[in-house]
Amino acid sequence: MSYSLTSDRLLGNIGSDAEIADLFSADADVRAMLLFETALAEAQAAAGVIPQGAAENIGVYLSSFTSDLENLALGVGRDGVVVPALVAQLRAGLGADVAEFLHYGATSQDVIDTSLALRLKAMADILLGRIAVLDSKLVDFKRMDGNRPFMARTRMQDALEITLADRIEIWRRPLDDRGRRLAVLQEGLPVQFGGATGTLDKLGKAGACVRAELARRLGLVDPACAWHSDRAVIADWGHALALLTGALGKMGQDIVLMAQTGVGEVAITGAGGSSAMPHKSNPVNAEILVALARMNATLVAGLDQSLIHEQERSGAAWTLEWMILPQICVYAGAATRIASRLLDQTVFNL
Repeated sequence: MSYSLTSDRLLGNIGSDAEIADLFSADADVRAMLLFETALAEAQAAAGVIPQGAAENIGVYLSSFTSDLENLALGVGRDGVVVPALVAQLRAGLGADVAEFLHYGATSQDVIDTSLALRLKAMADILLGRIAVLDSKLVDFKRMDGNRPFMARTRMQDALEITLADRIEIWRRPLDDRGRRLAVLQEGLPVQFGGATGTLDKLGKAGACVRAELARRLGLVDPACAWHSDRAVIADWGHALALLTGALGKMGQDIVLMAQTGVGEVAITGAGGSSAMPHKSNPVNAEILVALARMNATLVAGLDQSLIHEQERSGAAWTLEWMILPQICVYAGAATRIASRLLDQTVFNL
């Protein structure tokens, strides 16, 4: 068993999601960092901070640059962050008259946080598309079977008769809310650009102009200040994704109970088997949704610890984000993927 379901060769179908995981790969991270450095040079040239020719040379060079990932990994072991080694590799391939203008006025956190923002934006597109598919499947259930009578249960005891549509709406409404939350977060993703101490001291009066232009070129929001030590952005994403997996976990828990022997309100085609009891049909995918919801609820509590940044920047709190947030993202992706599979397997027996 691996230390993480997101990378385990046996358990990956439970907790991994290749499409989301790819956004948190080293290659994707470096690609986004190169986008930052290119856009930064262009924004600074537009503001007259660096020569236009230097920005053009930087853009051409970075468009075909291939990093030495092994060297970058060694750099992370030494510096705790990848940017010093990456900038050294980039500058080594530029002429001396251009190299000094690469990464001008920026700090490692500007590059890393903006890379993350760009990848979260791409992830939101994926998740919002999947939520729309889930909603469509639930609407189809309502159309086909929604008028059928159904016993509501409160505190796991028979309550009053409702319709199946009423139960399905209990699943749909939270998903709609989670989609709207993700869309708002995606629309508000900020660029990070504050320089060494968050004050853009090296750029003087041009700093605010450069940050606004950098945000525009990257399709991000100008936050009007650095958020080096204010990590609410990161916590908000963790919370939103935990809420998403929680909504899917609630649906999974309901389906587990509906499929229970003696209840039989749903049948799950292609359900899981048992090595000792061939007669069993286990609601595996529904159970996985519950487990992923509980895992993300646990992880988000750890992510909130990263809100505590001492002074202008914290290495420890920042590193904690890298350990936790990608797992939350991948588990949320896995939950949307598995939920879609579960709905395809579900047949109502009312």
